Amino acid sequence: MSHIHPDPTIQTDPSAKRRRLRERLQAPGLIVAPGIFDMISAKFADRMGFDTLYMTGYGTVASYLGLPDAGLASYTDMVNRVTAFAGGTNTPLIADGDTGYGGLLNVAHTVRGYEAAGATGIQLEDQEFPKKCGHTPGRRVIPIEDMVRKIRVAAEARTDPDFLIVARTDARTTHGLDEALRRAQAYSDAGADILFVESPETRDEMAKIASTFAKPTLINVVEGGRTPVLDKETLTQMGFKMAIYPTAAFLAVGQTLQNIYQTLKESGDTTQIPDQLYPFEDFSRLMGFEAVWDFDRRHADES
Repeated sequence: MSHIHPDPTIQTDPSAKRRRLRERLQAPGLIVAPGIFDMISAKFADRMGFDTLYMTGYGTVASYLGLPDAGLASYTDMVNRVTAFAGGTNTPLIADGDTGYGGLLNVAHTVRGYEAAGATGIQLEDQEFPKKCGHTPGRRVIPIEDMVRKIRVAAEARTDPDFLIVARTDARTTHGLDEALRRAQAYSDAGADILFVESPETRDEMAKIASTFAKPTLINVVEGGRTPVLDKETLTQMGFKMAIYPTAAFLAVGQTLQNIYQTLKESGDTTQIPDQLYPFEDFSRLMGFEAVWDFDRRHADES
């Protein structure tokens, strides 16, 4: 799929983005990754100077399809979003790949598709299909041997060695922390680059996860979820290398939309809320209209 980039500052070389994130993983300090879920959130986050962005499956499915994150989005749905997000931003992008959308052949196809779409890395999880959001009940995991094979296939399928494989286990909630740690180690041995033990429930569990493995560990910060929400300094001291914040932005947007629409319904106008609105001209510039205006000026005589 081709993309037009009115903004000439957008650099679309995915290899360069992958090298940047690989190098950042070797440097000290916690990598903070904001969740993006549509092109507006991607544009805002991209200009903030983050080391990486995180394409949240929950938020992307909600914004793109208006459906719950319960295995209802297809590979085609999601790779379409990866292509748009990666092609429209300068920041490296780690993208949620759910369970790989099927068996081993599907996993290989998904990894190659996400890589070709411009992602910097893919997150794969060991849930049964259809999967569920990691902070909701009723999640079941596949046998550890099956997920090990998936991670091996994912590592073999990538063509760029800097393309990252994030291996997530959802075993903690149903099978306990020890089983989750055992799985994460097995996925590390199979070739995963970053280890993601989903939904620990106490600070002690979080600290144990962060200190157990030689490879980088990721913590999922979900406001209102099962895991304690801790400050950056504490997460760093525990030993986590990356913290993703998939929900904060779309929860904030949801609250703002409710407030704006409720005000409009009750008053019939927007005269009372100008201080709650992002400036229209600034928003137009964020979306790349300056390049359109410049194009129109340069070709005005031809018209």
